Amino acid sequence: MRILQVAPLYERVPPVTYGGTERVVSYLTDALVDLGHDVTLVASGDSITRAELIPATRMSLRLDDTCRDSLAHHIRELGMVASRAGEFDIVHFHTGFLQLPLARRLGTPSLTTLHGRLDVEELWPLLHEFRDIPLVSISDAQRPQGVETGWVGTVYHGLPPDLLPFRAQVGNYVAFVGRVSPEKRVDRAIEIAQRAGIELRIAAKVDVVDQEYFEAEIKPLLDLPGISYLGEINEEEKADLLGGARALLFPIDWPEPFGMVVIEAMSCGTPVVAWNHGSVPELIEEGVNGLIVDSIESAASALQSVDTIDRAACRAVFEQRFTAERMARDYVAIYRAVPDGNGRGLREAMSA
Repeated sequence: MRILQVAPLYERVPPVTYGGTERVVSYLTDALVDLGHDVTLVASGDSITRAELIPATRMSLRLDDTCRDSLAHHIRELGMVASRAGEFDIVHFHTGFLQLPLARRLGTPSLTTLHGRLDVEELWPLLHEFRDIPLVSISDAQRPQGVETGWVGTVYHGLPPDLLPFRAQVGNYVAFVGRVSPEKRVDRAIEIAQRAGIELRIAAKVDVVDQEYFEAEIKPLLDLPGISYLGEINEEEKADLLGGARALLFPIDWPEPFGMVVIEAMSCGTPVVAWNHGSVPELIEEGVNGLIVDSIESAASALQSVDTIDRAACRAVFEQRFTAERMARDYVAIYRAVPDGNGRGLREAMSA
């Protein structure tokens, strides 16, 4: 198939440090290439990919000090997509809602993966209005109940199996990886580690919007004994941090649509202690690759028993359910079912 992947421009594909959507787009694009498809990627100009790259900006917008209006760059990107769409069998958007009016008039079959939270009520009329546009969710929990829209499937994220290698021997610490923000609850992670009497290593970025929260609520806690704040880390550092941890703490306080770091930890064989929110029950098999909790007390208690989880079994769950190849094959199956302009699925249209 001739496939056009359209990435957001905030981060490089893949990101240098933190970045969820662009990281998924990177893994998916390269896995599709490995499966033999003809793949083109529209992304920031500093992106690294095995597909053909169409640069929509000079560099990722978050790292570009000259960027004053990210919307302008994304509108231009969609214009570039519109001018090239006829060269492809399908266009796969990862750019939120911005492309929905274009997708309706594109003339080429398209698919949109929604990567963010959808439990916000003001989004529901938008989803209903564009219910003719094929959408993919990244977990079943992401889908708002009772909203008629164009879901054609759920595809869990996946990683290259050699990206974060399995580690059997671990250190005596737990890890938190993500963003410092009220919904990610690094403060909970700190309290859990303090109660359990175990070192906590925090690898997290602070967005501008969360800087005040970090300074007022989190920074004072970083002086507690046994708390190490590492800032943002790259993939190599992440493999070392997650691979050496007894557990990953995932104490979220919001309906997380997926939770990329959960499967990153699994890839290392590291079990996850996670709050029962959002997609967590879809990712964690209790006692096999992690433990699901609902309080500080139960999380601290879980850390006392987490070593009973077989790290090899944890890695096996990753290999069965969360590889990039599995993700790519799931998407190809959906691509072939997306109707063309004549109402036929691409599989049927391409064989006609």
